[in-house]
Amino acid sequence: MVSRAKRLLGFWLVLVSAVATSVELSPSLSAAPMEAQTIADHFSSVKSMSGDFVQSGPKAEKSSGRFFLQRPGKIRFNYAGQSGLSVIADGKSLVVHNKKLKTSRLYSLSKTPLKVLLDNKVDFSGSRLKSIREQGDLVIIKLADKSAFGNSNISMMFDRKTLDLRKWSLTDEKGLTTTVTIFNVKQGVRVAGGTFTIDYAANREYNTTKPR
Repeated sequence: MVSRAKRLLGFWLVLVSAVATSVELSPSLSAAPMEAQTIADHFSSVKSMSGDFVQSGPKAEKSSGRFFLQRPGKIRFNYAGQSGLSVIADGKSLVVHNKKLKTSRLYSLSKTPLKVLLDNKVDFSGSRLKSIREQGDLVIIKLADKSAFGNSNISMMFDRKTLDLRKWSLTDEKGLTTTVTIFNVKQGVRVAGGTFTIDYAANREYNTTKPR
């Protein structure tokens, strides 16, 4: 269980990496940004949502749980099982908290890919758009942003008819991919107070207490 929890934690540490990289758009994308931005505008219109998720790692390891999203800037992932792993963004910061390992790591939300997805106005245009293509019932938009993604990139998959988000895949600088699929999604939900609250005092305590 500890090694599994570490793999989950490693996925979120990839998300907050900020190693500089450059992105070149293919000439074939000259007409794509408008279509991509149409999907971004639809995604922006979803101000709150909740549902279940399944996370698949590069070695076929799987985990699952519940997620909650509220614009601007707020999201929470509660992982099932005994690890007690949760990931919370409160609009300013993002914390990766693991009760079992007794770790709590705090990052600036603006330095993570989640910032791109949680803005009131989601932007899939310009240099961060790397490609857009259709695959079956999905439209796949690949994004990269040197200020947030580093040497990684993220592919977001939307339903071609409804334009609703179905899944996303993060590929790190080593070419390893982790995919998160969401389902049982409800939009326009009311989220309980405190869902996106980060306990900054507890975070400081976790990181200043000397190991026994």
